[in-house]
Amino acid sequence: MADPRATPTSAVPRSRTLATAAGVGLAVAVLLVLAALVVPPAFDWQVWARSAKAQASGDLPPLHGFWRAGVGIGTVPAVLLAVAGVAWGGRLADRLGWRSLLLVAYGAGLAWLLALALTDGESGLTRKLGADDEYLPTAREVDDVGAFLSGFIDRIPDESEGQWPTHVAGHPPGMTLFFVLLVRLGLGGDLAAAIVVVLLAATLAPAVLVTLRVLGAGAAARRAAPFLVLTPSAVFLATSGDAVIAVTTAWGMACLAAGARASRTGPWLAWSGLAGVLLGLGVLMSYGMPLIGLVALAVLVVARSWRPLPVAAATALVVVLVFAAAGFAWWEAYPVLVERYWAGIATLRPASYWVWGNLAALLLSAGLAVGAGAGAWGAHVVAAVRARRGGATSAGAATDAAPDAEALPGGDLRALLWLAGGGFACVLAADASGMSKAEVERIWLPFIPWLTLSLALLPARWRAPALGLQVLLALVLEHLLYTSW
Repeated sequence: MADPRATPTSAVPRSRTLATAAGVGLAVAVLLVLAALVVPPAFDWQVWARSAKAQASGDLPPLHGFWRAGVGIGTVPAVLLAVAGVAWGGRLADRLGWRSLLLVAYGAGLAWLLALALTDGESGLTRKLGADDEYLPTAREVDDVGAFLSGFIDRIPDESEGQWPTHVAGHPPGMTLFFVLLVRLGLGGDLAAAIVVVLLAATLAPAVLVTLRVLGAGAAARRAAPFLVLTPSAVFLATSGDAVIAVTTAWGMACLAAGARASRTGPWLAWSGLAGVLLGLGVLMSYGMPLIGLVALAVLVVARSWRPLPVAAATALVVVLVFAAAGFAWWEAYPVLVERYWAGIATLRPASYWVWGNLAALLLSAGLAVGAGAGAWGAHVVAAVRARRGGATSAGAATDAAPDAEALPGGDLRALLWLAGGGFACVLAADASGMSKAEVERIWLPFIPWLTLSLALLPARWRAPALGLQVLLALVLEHLLYTSW
């Protein structure tokens, strides 16, 4: 008997078409990155990837970093993890029990984060979190949270009295308050705070896997697991407070999925409310996080349930209003932040470069293989649209259908297409906003796990090489560059 959840063959791209689309996507990604690296120095084009002060150390657009080769205590473990992941990651993901898979994903992800960061020794973990322009030094000075919130907006403008450091001013106060909490818990040292961030960052892959599993896409979760764990973005997750934003919103998606799939009794309400709290906190950590709502909508589409939407939206609004009552109104702060943004280096950064240079920086963080994943995603979408319109025949598609794609249950394929599509939409919207010029290898970390899901759509023979390309890029970035994060 046919599996009722199996994907109709008419909705599956031909294997040759899928491979071609993936190849084209990868080629475009490589060319885009090469152009972003080569064009500025070749044409003496100053694109201001770093500030004038920072450029004294070097400049390597589109990244906020510069060339600096080196090895360290984390080098050998990182290489061993990369080799083991490529050799056995896919098989382990297929064979492990679900709970074991989550534990291994967390443990391997934590080891990958630490190994890459420790390539630069302890400073690889602490140098950015403890920098003067970051949240932690400011958090140590906060004695009165109420006064901090009520006076927050007044200190955003450039040259205002007691103006906030760059990252504090550039984000709502939720990020700084996270580090205030760590300080109050006795974890306010550079290393202690860095360890907390890494421990949280390692839950990012499990959060996405849980979201897929709750949505009934367990097979898709297993296929995506190695890519989510051994992501090149670990180079930036282990050293940036933005990892906390990514984790908060990812677990918000998992709770939203649970609310959509739970029974009509109490649990759905609790899960939906918790999703709203987490997503609301995400909005209070980053001005760009309202865009993650596009992924949230994709979660509800996949779940075929809009029931959690009003509860989650109302709860998120309550979180925002609580902060407003305490003195920080998000809608009042954002215009002030926009003024500071355009009064600073953003006005020097040419949109004619960064509108596509951003995408190159993203590919260096998410991995070049995401270009292939985007191509495969596009091929699947086209096939699905044609099938819906009756433009492909079942027999015609079946003659050359990719066996791995055909074997993926229909619900799993649908989940991958919608969630990855939500991630792509987030990136395009953020890029079009003009408020993300440079530094997106860090700023767009919350979007990257959802883009990474597109790699699960690649043909079977592509997956191990694609994972190899991902880990190789991570090792190159960590060992040849000073990333500034």
